[in-house]
Amino acid sequence: MENIVDFIKQTFNTKEFIPLHEPRFIGNEKKYLNDCIDSTFVSSVGKYVDNFEKEFAKIVGSKYAIATVNGTAALHISLLLADVKKDDEVITQPLTFIATCNAISYIGAKPIFVDVDLDTMGLSPESLKNFLETNCELKENICINKTTGKTIKACVPMHTFGHPCAIEEIKNICDIWNITLVEDAAESLGSFYKNKHTGTFGKVGAFSFNGNKIVTSGGGGVIVTDDEVMAKRAKHITTTAKIPHPYEYVHDEIGYNYRLPNINAALIVAQLEQLDKFLESKRELALEYKEFFSNEKINFIVEPKDSKSNYWLQSILLDNLNQRNEFLEFTNKNGVMTRPIWKLMNELEMFKNCQKTDLKNAKYLEERVVNIPSSVRL
Repeated sequence: MENIVDFIKQTFNTKEFIPLHEPRFIGNEKKYLNDCIDSTFVSSVGKYVDNFEKEFAKIVGSKYAIATVNGTAALHISLLLADVKKDDEVITQPLTFIATCNAISYIGAKPIFVDVDLDTMGLSPESLKNFLETNCELKENICINKTTGKTIKACVPMHTFGHPCAIEEIKNICDIWNITLVEDAAESLGSFYKNKHTGTFGKVGAFSFNGNKIVTSGGGGVIVTDDEVMAKRAKHITTTAKIPHPYEYVHDEIGYNYRLPNINAALIVAQLEQLDKFLESKRELALEYKEFFSNEKINFIVEPKDSKSNYWLQSILLDNLNQRNEFLEFTNKNGVMTRPIWKLMNELEMFKNCQKTDLKNAKYLEERVVNIPSSVRL
């Protein structure tokens, strides 16, 4: 393992501690932040929020983008836009960050866990199809879970570490069963499936700009959609459902204080100007890792078929749980930050009683996948 640590330090041209993923501020970040401060518009209204929404929609190819305070908020609102209600059920994958299941739970809905594919690490169309055909029926064009009697309202696949899942195939299955597709694209800015940007296959998608993402606003998220009615409703309920008025405070439904502050938007606008450069750097790093780990007889995880990945977090697949644990301990003790993939959601106390399929692929990956340093190199 010493040679792996040495290679990573050489790759990042340092003998110091190497974090998993740190942001790079090399453009107009300070300029735009100072401009925002000088304008005094540092809260949820300002030109940088407007500029960000227009630019982001252009980048991913959606008609509308609505900025939010973080990715979890974006996903929460996306599920509300999909008409998910209390006691509904939402199909998702067990191998994901907790935000996916938290957003479902905020509504009072319940997740159902369907297995992932080994090559994408994202929700498996085959597992989804088998679950629906075995456990569900359409009644008046509503998908009903025969086991629970509940309505399955939405499906939330997640593009793991920026590697697209087979999202077109998932969408086709959801359309047959009249299930609304909500994409958790939190990690996949700059990723494409069959030349179409992730997050834009379903009625609505959600992205994140947390501090460890490819581009960051400190916190921050965004909802994307081509549906004008959905976009207007998203804007409305993320701004406390306040009816526009010069001075009166009238709210027409339960709303959320989820808008992205202008000062955070100033940061993300500057970051988006560097996106192409960041993506190129990550792809170059992936190629170097692939060659090195191939010589080490270790499986480096590459972009799936029909996909172009952003390689947000670079990952390797080790032989077993013991090797994974030894690798994590050695690298972290020797100044190279590495992390395991997430614990399966169905194994957490909050979700252990949720319905699930055979999750053998998810379990296999949980015991073997490790993230290695993935920062943009300057």
